[in-house]
Amino acid sequence: MATPESHRRVCVFCGSRPGRQAIYQQAAAELGAELARRGVGLVYGGGSVGLMGVVADAVLEGGGEAIGVIPRLLYDREVGHEGLTELRITETMHERKHLMYELGSAVVALPGGIGTFDELFEAVTWNQLEIHAKPIGLLDAGDYFGPLVSMLDRSVREGFLSRQIRDSLAVDTKASSLLDRLVGS
Repeated sequence: MATPESHRRVCVFCGSRPGRQAIYQQAAAELGAELARRGVGLVYGGGSVGLMGVVADAVLEGGGEAIGVIPRLLYDREVGHEGLTELRITETMHERKHLMYELGSAVVALPGGIGTFDELFEAVTWNQLEIHAKPIGLLDAGDYFGPLVSMLDRSVREGFLSRQIRDSLAVDTKASSLLDRLVGS
């Protein structure tokens, strides 16, 4: 099994639920397969359910590296994935996010709920504050992120968000072209 360098891992934020549309699961599987094909490792929330499980299983099926990071309080609730390359259990959500950012060189968000939005916006905020400068992208399956992108564009128009920060967020409907922009081929 290939073990990518730490600079060749993508931190993926996504739902612990599968969502109501099959396109979300298809996008997660496509992303996982594409990461494995490129030899780029996965860092994600460590669950075996929902989109988290789909993306991790696709990476593993492709022979790739999948590192899960899950806080102890969610380990049982989200059914921690036991078949990963590595599963790290943290004590808090803050430790989880910090470790995930540390292990990844880029960030991709798939559809998800409040936790996904929290993780995404923290990554964008850290870029804005120059805590890190990691490329960030949205895999926009089924136009899930369309309303969010519109809101970000409005934030720019209304003077609350810089155009530079908005433009630093890559948005694509295909995993392959999104990864081309974030980590290269």
